[in-house]
Amino acid sequence: MNAPILTYVTFLPLFGVPFILALPQNSDNGKNLIRGIALVASIITFLASLRLYFAFDPGVAGFQFIEDHPWISSYGIRYHLGMDGLSFWLVLLTTFLTPLTILSTWRAIDKRVKEFQVSMLVLETAMLGTFVALDLFLFYVFWELMLIPMYLIIGVWGGERRIYAAIKFFLYTAVGSLLMLVCIIGLVYFHKEHSGTLTFDLLKLYGTPIPRMYEILFFAAFALAFAIKVPMFPLHTWLPDAHVEAPTAGSVILAGILLKMGTYGFFRFAMPLFPQGSAYFTPLIIVLSIIGIIYGALVAMVQPDIKKLVAYSSVSHLGYCMLGLYVLTRQGVEGSVLQMINHGISTGALFLLVGIIYERRHTRLIKEYGGIARVVPVYSTIFFIVTLSSIGFPTTNGFIGEFLILIGAFKVNKAAAVLAASGVILGAVYMLWMVQRVFYGELKNPKNISLKDMNLREVVYMLPLLVLIFWIGLYPNFFLNKMHVSVDHFISQVKVEKIQQESHVATIFAPLEESGATVPTAKE
Repeated sequence: MNAPILTYVTFLPLFGVPFILALPQNSDNGKNLIRGIALVASIITFLASLRLYFAFDPGVAGFQFIEDHPWISSYGIRYHLGMDGLSFWLVLLTTFLTPLTILSTWRAIDKRVKEFQVSMLVLETAMLGTFVALDLFLFYVFWELMLIPMYLIIGVWGGERRIYAAIKFFLYTAVGSLLMLVCIIGLVYFHKEHSGTLTFDLLKLYGTPIPRMYEILFFAAFALAFAIKVPMFPLHTWLPDAHVEAPTAGSVILAGILLKMGTYGFFRFAMPLFPQGSAYFTPLIIVLSIIGIIYGALVAMVQPDIKKLVAYSSVSHLGYCMLGLYVLTRQGVEGSVLQMINHGISTGALFLLVGIIYERRHTRLIKEYGGIARVVPVYSTIFFIVTLSSIGFPTTNGFIGEFLILIGAFKVNKAAAVLAASGVILGAVYMLWMVQRVFYGELKNPKNISLKDMNLREVVYMLPLLVLIFWIGLYPNFFLNKMHVSVDHFISQVKVEKIQQESHVATIFAPLEESGATVPTAKE
C-alpha cells in the first residue's frame, strides 16, 4: 500500500526503451521484436495501473496515492504526484489506449520502427505525468515533454504535408505554454508575497490572494494554453492538419488523450486557481463552446476525406466537454469528465478503423468507396457500432455523456441547452451520411471488390473498445461512482463567483429567453 504506485505507472513505459535501443532493425525479425517489447512495456503499464482502481477510495474528495519529495528545494520545487476522481479515469484511459495503438502499428509503421516505438513510450510517460503532477513546475515539464514525441510522430511518419502540420502543432501549443509559464511565475510571486514561502506546489497555491485584474489576466493565459489543446473554436485550426497528416497511431493518441489535457488543464489548474477569472470569462467560454459544437458539426458534414471528417467531429465533441465543465452543475461536470473518456474511446476507434481501410486502399476519400459492406462485413459492422457511439445512440457510451451535459446545461440556461442539443442532430447527419456513402449503395469501384476484411490482430485491438462502448452505455455508474465526491469538491472550489457567473450567462442568452425560456435565479 505504501509503494510509489504513481511513479511506477508513470515511468514503466521507459523501461522498454533501453531494450529497444539495443536491438537492430535491419530485418523483419528485429522489427517485430522491437514492436513486441514496446507492446509488452505498455501492457505491463496498463496492468500496473489497474492497481489504482482497486486501491482508489471513491469516498475521498482529495488526492490519493500522494508522493511528495523535495526536488529543487532552493526554488520550492517538489516531486509531487497525486490523483483524484477527476484524473482517475484519464490515467486509466491513457494506459488502456496505448497498447491498443501500438498493436495497430504492427504493419502500418515499417520505417524507423525503433525510433517510432521509443517515441510512443516516451509520449505515454509524458501524458501520464501530466495527469498526476501536483507541482506546477513538474506539470510544465511533462506538458512540454509530450510535445517532442508527438512532433516527431507527425513530422517523421506522417503524410505529404507532415512537416507543415508538425510545425503548426508545435507552434500553436508552444505559444500558449510560454504564456502559461509566465503566469505560473507570477502566481508563485503573489503566493510568496502573501505567505513568505516560495513554492510551486499546486495544493498550496490554491486560494492564493491575487488582485482581481491579475487573476483575470492569469486565467486568460492559462485558458489560452488549454483552449489551444482542447481545441476550442477559433483556436482549432491546427487540429485537422495534424490529424490528417499524422499516422493512425498519432491520430488515435492525439484525439484519445492529448486533447483531454486541455480540458483537464481547465478543471485542475485554471478554474480552481483563478475562480474570479474563470467566472469573468464564463459567458465567453460557454458561447464559444456552443459555436464549436455547431461549427465543428457543420464543417465535418462537408468534408470529402473520412479522416478529416472525424477530426472536425472532435471540435464538436470537445465543445460539449467544455460546456458541461462551465455550467458548474454536478451533472454537467460529471458528464464532461465522462465524455472525455467516451470521446477517447469512440473517436480513437474511428481513427483506428480509418487506418485499417487506408492500409488496404491508400485513400480516405469518401467518393472512392460505396457498397463495401458486402465485401468487408465484419469491418462494416464494427464501424457502424462505433458510429452509433459517436452520435450518442442510447445504450452506447456517447449517449450518457451528452445526456448528462445537456441536463446540467438545462439547469443553468434552457436556451444554451437547446442550442447545444442541435449538435446531436447534426452529428447524426454527418456520421450516418458518411456511413451510407462509404458502406452502402452500389459497389461501383472495381478496386473495392477484392478488399480484405479485418484480420485477427485488428479484431483483437478493436474488441476492448467495443466492450467499453456498451459497458459505459449500459452501466455508467461503474464509472461515475469514482468521481462523485471529487466533482462536488471541484464545484465548491470554483463556486466563489457562482452567482455573478449565473447572471453573466443569463445576459448572453437574454434575447432567446424572451421567447419563453427562463433562467434560474441565483437563489434557485
